[in-house]
Amino acid sequence: MKIYTKTGDEGMTSLFGGKRVSKSDLRIESYGTVDELNSWIGLVRDNLQDTHTREILKYVQDRLFTVGATLAADPKKTKLKKPDLHESDAEMLEQEMDKMNEALQPLQAFILPGGHPVASYCHITRCVCRRAERLVVALNKKEKLEPLLIIYLNRLSDYLFVLSRWAGKQFRAEEIKWEPRANK
Repeated sequence: MKIYTKTGDEGMTSLFGGKRVSKSDLRIESYGTVDELNSWIGLVRDNLQDTHTREILKYVQDRLFTVGATLAADPKKTKLKKPDLHESDAEMLEQEMDKMNEALQPLQAFILPGGHPVASYCHITRCVCRRAERLVVALNKKEKLEPLLIIYLNRLSDYLFVLSRWAGKQFRAEEIKWEPRANK
């Protein structure tokens, strides 16, 4: 099987179900950003030693394929068999955040991204997740989506923030507090 089809050479692509849309369509931008997010999560996972967290991130990547497949499906083809997302997927992220937070000092101030490359990767990944969430919210205003897609992306961005702090602690990195300059 060849990877190139040449069917997108004029700026169009197909949704699952066959409908052709512009590659600049909000739906394509949404699932393309979810794909980018998934790649960043792979980079974070590859740079962590903790087996449990690596498994959680692998599970998250699987869930993001589900989110992408849902977004890539023609909404008018209601009989398409797609993988599903469950409330328990978002709840699992909440439970993981609670576990990581037990090992962290309470957050007393805004922190700047950085301190260690893995913490920085987590922050970049969180930002991509927020962008994916914003695009899915915009798509949802245009055509109703399953609410759990937005909930999951929102929870995932929170998880990635906590993961950045947790990873920084694992690598003994100092959290850099934001110190706003006072008006003079």
